[in-house]
Amino acid sequence: MKPVYLRLSRPSGKLPAGASRFWGNPDLPSGCAYPSYLDDEGTEFPYFFICQINLSELAPYDTDNMLPHSGLLSFFAKIDSYIGYYDRPGCIGGAVSGSDDVRVMYFPSCADLEETVPEDGEGSPSAPAELRIGFSFGLPPAEDEHAVFALPTHRPWEDWDSPFEGWQILLQVDSFGGDDFELNFMDTGVLDFLISLSDLKHCDFSDVRAVVLSS
Repeated sequence: MKPVYLRLSRPSGKLPAGASRFWGNPDLPSGCAYPSYLDDEGTEFPYFFICQINLSELAPYDTDNMLPHSGLLSFFAKIDSYIGYYDRPGCIGGAVSGSDDVRVMYFPSCADLEETVPEDGEGSPSAPAELRIGFSFGLPPAEDEHAVFALPTHRPWEDWDSPFEGWQILLQVDSFGGDDFELNFMDTGVLDFLISLSDLKHCDFSDVRAVVLSS
């Protein structure tokens, strides 16, 4: 599987529903609730939305046909503390996470999607301004290493710990900053979303895990 790099840029206007984008608010089907989780005390919190990928836009680069070539793949995770909201529960660390620390949602169609804002109380994290996602096979020097099917170049050992041996990096998110945010994974590390090859083959995103790797 060849890595496909995400090239981020500031759009001149609001991106249309279903477009590939980083930050902002996710596009969800009408009636679909914003994904949330419960902390140890039973309080409900929304996951932090990271990005959504329009699979028809990714399709020309998915030469191994590892993902569907239509629909939308959306990524959420408990990364609040890494973007400056230290009072929020949960934190993905250097060990492979539980399945409830991330949420990956696949929608087979991009029709009838609408921007969905999380319901949360006062002081809840605000989403950074949306960024357009473009795709490329190459990565110029010194650019951020956001990638679909990233190679495990940041992993200091040969494979993931048991029972996750052989799992594929579905999405890698690099530490980076912008005008309205600073995302830092343990001293400028990366966040990797991991999926088993069997689940990837069957387009089953119900057991995606995550890990933060940093030098």
